[in-house]
Order: sequence, then C-alpha cells, then structure tokens
Amino acid sequence: MVDTNVFVIDLRYKRDVYYKTNRAFLADIAKKRTGFTTIVNLLELCGILSFNLNEKQLTELWFYFQDRYQVTVLPVPILETNFPAIGIKEIFNLLKTKTSLGDALMVSVAKRHLAFISKMVTWDNLHFENIFPGTVLTPEDFLQ
Repeated sequence: MVDTNVFVIDLRYKRDVYYKTNRAFLADIAKKRTGFTTIVNLLELCGILSFNLNEKQLTELWFYFQDRYQVTVLPVPILETNFPAIGIKEIFNLLKTKTSLGDALMVSVAKRHLAFISKMVTWDNLHFENIFPGTVLTPEDFLQ
C-alpha cells in the first residue's frame, strides 16, 4: 500500500531530496502493476493539491490517478458512492495511539479493503510502525 506522501512528493516537490528515489519507486510499482492505495489517500491527495489546482485539474487528478500511477485504489473511487463504513470505536482506538484522524481513517479502510496487503510504503515509516498491521518501508527500503 502506498501512502499519500509518496504521491505528493511526485506531484508537488520535484526538488525534494527524495524525489529521484520516490520517482524510481513509483516507476517500479507502475511497471509491475503492484501498487495499491486507499480512497482515503486519494481524497487526501486531492485535498492537499486543491489549493494549487483548478476544478478541472482536480477532477482530472481524481479520474486519471489510477492510470497515471498504475495503482489500484480501494474501495473503487466512484464519486457517487458513499464513504466506506468505519466504526467510531475502531477510529478512536487508533486515535489513542497518537494517530491523526486522516491516518486512522486510512488504516481502517486499508484493514477492511486491503487486508491482503502486507507492506506499506511511506516516507513516514516510523510513524506507521505501530499503527499499520504489516511491514512499513520507505520507498528507498522497498527498492533495495
């Protein structure tokens, strides 16, 4: 599973010290078609970039994201559907571990819709080690 920050670096921070490694990781998973992310990550990405994109660009990002990165978003990103059902207790239990609401939502959705995923790739690997149920790697670690 790929975290939002990987996509943010690719789309917004081309001068970032990790940009080349980040780009290599995204190219690798695109070539192999092994990337997954959650609807929460896509919504978070759209929210972050909404300050710099016009409505048309934001809509294009939403609809072409999976094709651009050759990743699968789960549950399927259909604007006319409802947000995934998540229990308040599940979210609150994650908040008690000093997790942001966005990360709690993402992990909860991942557990439900990406239970088959055993690895998460993020630049915040230390933050997710005790939250994500599988292995947490940076893009750099993943490529090694």
